[in-house]
Amino acid sequence: MVTFFSIFTTYLFRPFSCLIVILYLSYVIVERLRQGPRDVAGARTYPIIGCLIPFYKNRYRLLDWYTHLLSKSPTKTIVIDRLGARRTIVTANPHNVEYMLKTNFDNFPKGKPFNEILGDFLGNGIFNVDGEMWYKQRKMVSHEFTSRSLRDYVVNALKEEVENKLLPMLDLMEAENRAFDLQDLLRRLGFDVVCKVSLGFDPCCLNDSLPFSPLLDAFERASQICAGRGAAPIFAIWKVKRWLNIGSERQLRLAIDQIHSSVADIICERKIKIRGENQQEANKDLLSKLILAANFDEEELRGMVISFIMAGRDTTSAAMTWLFYLLTLHPEIENELVSKELRFIEAETLTKHEILREMKFLKACLCETMRLYPPVAWDSKHAISDDILPDGTRIKAGNRVTYFPYGMGRMENLWGKDRLEFKPGRWMQESEEDQGAEQVSNLYKFPVFQAGPRVCLGKELAFIQMKYVVASILKRFQIRPACSDPPVFLPLLTAHMAGGFKIFVHKTKYI
Repeated sequence: MVTFFSIFTTYLFRPFSCLIVILYLSYVIVERLRQGPRDVAGARTYPIIGCLIPFYKNRYRLLDWYTHLLSKSPTKTIVIDRLGARRTIVTANPHNVEYMLKTNFDNFPKGKPFNEILGDFLGNGIFNVDGEMWYKQRKMVSHEFTSRSLRDYVVNALKEEVENKLLPMLDLMEAENRAFDLQDLLRRLGFDVVCKVSLGFDPCCLNDSLPFSPLLDAFERASQICAGRGAAPIFAIWKVKRWLNIGSERQLRLAIDQIHSSVADIICERKIKIRGENQQEANKDLLSKLILAANFDEEELRGMVISFIMAGRDTTSAAMTWLFYLLTLHPEIENELVSKELRFIEAETLTKHEILREMKFLKACLCETMRLYPPVAWDSKHAISDDILPDGTRIKAGNRVTYFPYGMGRMENLWGKDRLEFKPGRWMQESEEDQGAEQVSNLYKFPVFQAGPRVCLGKELAFIQMKYVVASILKRFQIRPACSDPPVFLPLLTAHMAGGFKIFVHKTKYI
């Protein structure tokens, strides 16, 4: 009888006990919420749920919200700690950025969380790995990116794409007085160039007479869905969808399969071609160079070239799109650029590296554009062990630590009261003895190409490409927006102009 009574009371009151606990916790939360929020490094936080409420309210304007919080923070660092997400430290402090990217580099790798988001897409490519595998790839690739042969190959690829495809398309648009999306055109140009340089393969995305490239479409879908993974409020949702192979995760799997299959076929064909050719003639694109190095298996090769395509396909096109937009708002700067630096340069001399390097004001315009609209709005690392940033912010092992180029470009303490204005002159050195167009006194307040050991290997090639394309267009055309609505900065894996940039082009008086 006693045993029966004990069992009965245990199972009767267990649900009741749980209910009491839930009601008590609810009461505590409500009381704390009623008392108001606490401020932790600028972010409004509440007990248990952290800053979930303000985060949810600002989820569609995180860039501006973070920038506002950072501008109010004395250290220019904030802590985002919310229910259901990893504790995140966001900083716009150059000293912190230098500490992460250089001083204590080994404690801030990309980390497993980053690899989870992009691992099935990028595999073991250089942009998705850490440690010995990264060092091995970096050592090999850094040599190739500094070689003159690759630089010349890039310029030749640019010349062919711009003169034979891009400019004739713009001529047609001008003749028909037709509005078109410049961002889309520049993205297709960028994809053609980066595929030529990385794979020795031309997807012909600028050729309207051919069907739309399925490879480009697959890259678009894969990058968009992977960006959605990174922005998901609760990671478990996309992981469950991946496990069940449904919805966006099923679309991602199909896109990745197509990309991996296409790139694997290209690698196989290239190996066969190299064996049958003079190696000196074949050693031009990055894939051929990597194959001839014989240091990587096929999976590593595939991951590396996919990483190069991902890094180069949209970054330059995004920067150029925003530059053209800013020039339409500042015709006086466009006139200065064209009349003083581009007008008297012959088209055929644009292929000379010395001519491109001397375009200091154009480089200043590009840097100022990327200060305001960085192609990568933020970048995160994950701490291996507990640490303390130079500004005193405490880091716990496993925390996400994010440096924030978009916000850094808007900090008054870094750029002055005119920080929101487009002023390329801020990048020009007053001293004639200085041969650079950039203010290089502090690389870590302008980390759009990262810095330290992971500084972008393709930085100089990116400037060559952007200078060549922008100069080729501005020497021939004036660009005017098709509508007056201000564009929206959309931060995905690479930041875009939401909805594209619709424009008209007109022949310049200099032709």
